[in-house]
Parts: sequence; structure tokens; C-alpha cells
Amino acid sequence: MEGVKEEKIRVLLIEDEKEVAELYRLKLSLDGYDVSIAESGQEGLNKAFKEGPELIFLDIKMPEMDGFEVLKRLRSTPKTKDIPIVILSNFDEQDLIEKGLSLGANEYLIKSQFTPEDISGKVKALVGED
Repeated sequence: MEGVKEEKIRVLLIEDEKEVAELYRLKLSLDGYDVSIAESGQEGLNKAFKEGPELIFLDIKMPEMDGFEVLKRLRSTPKTKDIPIVILSNFDEQDLIEKGLSLGANEYLIKSQFTPEDISGKVKALVGED
């Protein structure tokens, strides 16, 4: 290797439950992704604007600002409007799913129905790898 470092895909996980965030971070890191965690909506926005991740996993229920408001702001900002965003929530009510998708989420996943391995597969599916 002649000093060429392969760029890892950057994933931002906006999740206020530390144990859940760590579980996903561990799996994504083991799969070769560069994972950043934000524990509130505002922190998530700040990191998204600063770090420019290739994919964002976003929880709905969080302190300071809920995931829907974060999603609105990300979609209305030129720097972040095209980043794939996957809502990862415990809420499976149809009206919330429809709201998330109508606000611009690429997918809405129910945490209990997807393993960390499934989540890692979503990165590959939405961002792709060369």
C-alpha cells in the first residue's frame, strides 16, 4: 500500500437510546463503516451539516427536537437534502410511517423487525459500494 487510504462510508446514527445506538454502531463499524452517533435531534442536525454523512439513520422520539422536525430541516437544506435518510423507530403506526415518508425519508423501519445486520445491509442497498 502506497499511502492510499480507502474512504469509509460515513453513517450518522441519530438515536437517543445509548444501548440501541451502541448496538448499531458496533455492527456498522465491524462492517467497515465510519459511524457517528448523535443523541438528540439538534446534535444530529449539527453533525449532519458538519460531517456530511452518506447515510443517516434517524429515530423519531428524541429530546430537544423530534425526528420529523430533523427530517424537515435536513430536506430543506441544500447540503443535506439528497442524503438518504432511513427512519428507525419503535413506532409502527401507519400515519407516522406515512408522515415520515411524505417528509422525505427514503425508508421507515420498525426497530423490532430489523436486526443490526439488516440495518447494515440497508447501507449497502442505499449508498452502494464500489
